[in-house]
Amino acid sequence: MKNKTVFITGGTSGIGRETAVGLAQKGAHVVVSGRDQTRGEEGVADIKKRSGSQQVELILADMASFAEVRRMAAEFQERFDRLDVLINNVGYLPKERHLTVDGIEATLAVNHLAPFLLTHELLPLLKASAPSRVINVTGGAPFGGRVDFDNLQAEKSFLALNTYTHAKHVMSAASFEFARRLAGTGVSVNVAYPGSANTNMTHDLQPDMFPWFMRLMWPLFRRIQRSSKAEDAAVSSIFLASSPEVEGVSGKYFNTKGQESSWAKGLITNGVPERVWRISEAMLGLEEKALI
Repeated sequence: MKNKTVFITGGTSGIGRETAVGLAQKGAHVVVSGRDQTRGEEGVADIKKRSGSQQVELILADMASFAEVRRMAAEFQERFDRLDVLINNVGYLPKERHLTVDGIEATLAVNHLAPFLLTHELLPLLKASAPSRVINVTGGAPFGGRVDFDNLQAEKSFLALNTYTHAKHVMSAASFEFARRLAGTGVSVNVAYPGSANTNMTHDLQPDMFPWFMRLMWPLFRRIQRSSKAEDAAVSSIFLASSPEVEGVSGKYFNTKGQESSWAKGLITNGVPERVWRISEAMLGLEEKALI
């Protein structure tokens, strides 16, 4: 990874921080995004200390604001002349439904639309740095896999884990379409499932944020979740970012061990990726730009 520049959103804590440590240890120039200056600087200091690398930098931005995402992308392109790997790692799991400053349901905005927009904004640099890689980190419940177009913004129903999982499904479907549209450009797009991890995001989980059948197993689930290490959940992202084995591989889904797995058919068939793409572009005002 020497002479490679990697950008990790949500990289100042949790799985993102462990991913940053792993890639910095491999010699990459790592840039992480965070929302808070103090916590961001603390995260960068920890990454430097544990990796033994000083090539770690911070960009601040609130991923819940599309204007902030665009500003962050512009700042990155001003500060760095290449981008070899973009890891859309940021995750957000609110307890209650609320809207962002852009009037979008926050779970969908942060987990899908923000990385969708960021990838678009950084495409010129990714293409100029090709062969380059985009890794979209999914999450939530590992079962199922469908997009409910009638409840994209949790208009009809909101339940924290279900809504978070659904937003990550939407992101995954869009990732499949990204890979198709970028074929031949030298930019690959893959999805990584990290599995459970004890992080800041999962620390405040409560039983009422889960479906009823999972509440019945709450003590067991909580014990497993709290014993799960963030460094183990970073394995797939680190592998996809650094391994020569996946050079040129695109449009694939990888499990917690960095092994290629089967897509949920509901995310990649019946025109779902294309429909997700069109809706996402429209929500972000990108459809007239025809970036891809």
